[in-house]
This record gives sequence, structure tokens and C-alpha cells, in this order.
Amino acid sequence: MKDLRALTKYLAGLGYGSRKEVENAVRRGRVGGIEGGGAGVAWPFEGVTVDGEPLDPPPGMVILMHKPAGFTCSRADGGSLVYELLPPRFLKRTPALSSVGRLDAATTGLLLFTDDGQLLHRLISPKSETEKVYEAVLARPLEGHEGAAFASGTLVLRGEDKPLKPARLEVTGERSARVTLTEGRYHQVRRMFAAMGNHVETLHRARFGPLTLDGLAEGEWRLLGADEVAGLG
Repeated sequence: MKDLRALTKYLAGLGYGSRKEVENAVRRGRVGGIEGGGAGVAWPFEGVTVDGEPLDPPPGMVILMHKPAGFTCSRADGGSLVYELLPPRFLKRTPALSSVGRLDAATTGLLLFTDDGQLLHRLISPKSETEKVYEAVLARPLEGHEGAAFASGTLVLRGEDKPLKPARLEVTGERSARVTLTEGRYHQVRRMFAAMGNHVETLHRARFGPLTLDGLAEGEWRLLGADEVAGLG
């Protein structure tokens, strides 16, 4: 049946299993909302459920996660991986789900995922000018010159030859600061403070563009609504 074949292909693309596994799920009655064995079921497959639950979002999904420390933004590295905090079927989706940039294992905070390749590349592009806000706790007290150096647009990180774009530093304590930047270079905040002769002990990303964690506990995640995705630019 054509409509049922289309549904089977769609569910497989969402990660519910291979087409054969999805066909078996249909036969066992795990897929609901397909009256008469699938007759009349057509995109957008409204009312279809799997194990009594509504279907996952279609391609274009964006997830906001509060990343805990100790998790790596990778699919293959050893140790704990951020993808383990998501439903396993999300890793089987087509197109594939990927993190929007990376936070190192020791860094906590706001991390986005999407299967929208165009959105992903737009957000990580140096041209995006998307603000990212980080809260840093330092090994030694701030000396007072850091803010001007970060804002100068002339700071060059070790091993590079292109100056950083101007970044904003707000002092929040003797050994703590809030940094707002529009780039996403490798370990950028840590390396910026290293260039000032200091060391970042803890780092937390509090904001990405207009998005905040808004009370989301470490390890938790939620789907972004259409308006939130549109607000990312």
C-alpha cells in the first residue's frame, strides 16, 4: 500500500528503526492512527503514534541542552558523550543530528543540536555574528587590563595570526567574569584568558543568541519551538 510504504520510510528516517523493523512494529500494533492498516495515511501523518506517543518532530528539529561537565561533543570519543543524554533513536535520524559547534568536556551550559544542515552552517559561520555568553571562574584575580585587551580587536591567540573580533568582558567577582563573543574558535575563552596570564578553572555557556537555559537542569534538554528557531536568524 503506497501510503503505508511512505509512512514506513518516514518513520525509518526519524530513527524508529530500519524499514523492516518499522514494518514489524506496524504488524505488532505498535504504530497507531493508521486505520485499516494504513489506508488514507498521508503526509504530514497527523495522528500517527508509536507505542502510544506522538511522533518525533520532522527534519528541521532543534534541541537545546544543558550540557553537564564530563561529556564530550562527539559520537566516537571514549568516555561519556552528549548524545547519550538524548533518546537513542535520535542518532538514527536521517538527516543526521549534530551539535551546533562544540563545548569541551569540562565546559557546561547551553548546547544546541539540529538536523538542519543549512541552519547548522549558518550558526557556526564566522559571518553569523551570533553572540555567545560565557561565565568563567579563574585561577587568579583579574588584573584590570583584560577588558580592554578583549575589546581591542587586536588580540592574537597563540598559534594563530588572525586577531580576534572584539569581545566584551564584564567583571563579576575578584576571580570571575562574563565574556560575550561572536566567534567560536577552538577553546577560545580559555585561550583568551591564557593570553592574559590566567587560567580558567570553570566555564559555563549561559546564552546562545537569544536563547538561555531558563531553569533547565544539567543533563536536561528540550525541543525549540518554531518561533525560537526563527529567532536564531
